[in-house]
Amino acid sequence: MKNIVWKFGLIAGAITSIAMVVGMKLMVGPDGKFDMEGGQVFGYTSIIVALSLIFFGIRSYRDGELGGNISFGKAFKIGLYITLIASVMYVLTWMIYYHTSDMKEIFGAQYKTHLTESMREKGMSASEITEKIAYEDSFMKMYDSNPIIMFGVTLLEIFPVGLFITLLSSFILRTKNNKS
Repeated sequence: MKNIVWKFGLIAGAITSIAMVVGMKLMVGPDGKFDMEGGQVFGYTSIIVALSLIFFGIRSYRDGELGGNISFGKAFKIGLYITLIASVMYVLTWMIYYHTSDMKEIFGAQYKTHLTESMREKGMSASEITEKIAYEDSFMKMYDSNPIIMFGVTLLEIFPVGLFITLLSSFILRTKNNKS
């Protein structure tokens, strides 16, 4: 089980990590602005594609090691481990990239601009916008200065997706009358 978990977890983590860095470069336009919506679509699409390896990891273990039979619990455990490996790689890549590139300066400022424009489009009042921006500023200070918070928040981008794919894959691949 360890070999399959590590193999599929490392491949999924590498895909998400590479896609994140490449995506960050691709989503900055000639004007230097980051395409927030495009970045989210590209980011979550690449996460879903990479974490589809959870399905193949569970199937590989079921067919190769267990003779075609696997319980939901065993499948879930394999998928969870693959998710954890890929998620930690993704988070560590982001933390390194964020602190070693100009992303720290660019991302915060452009996110604030994007958020302000979005709130104006929704018809929020100036005081509501000011209050929300003040909250976001205090959150970004905490995010920037506390690696545990940064780790946790970034983990929440990828881990729930992996957990969902793990549940779905475990349900699909489980076998009735299993012997595992």
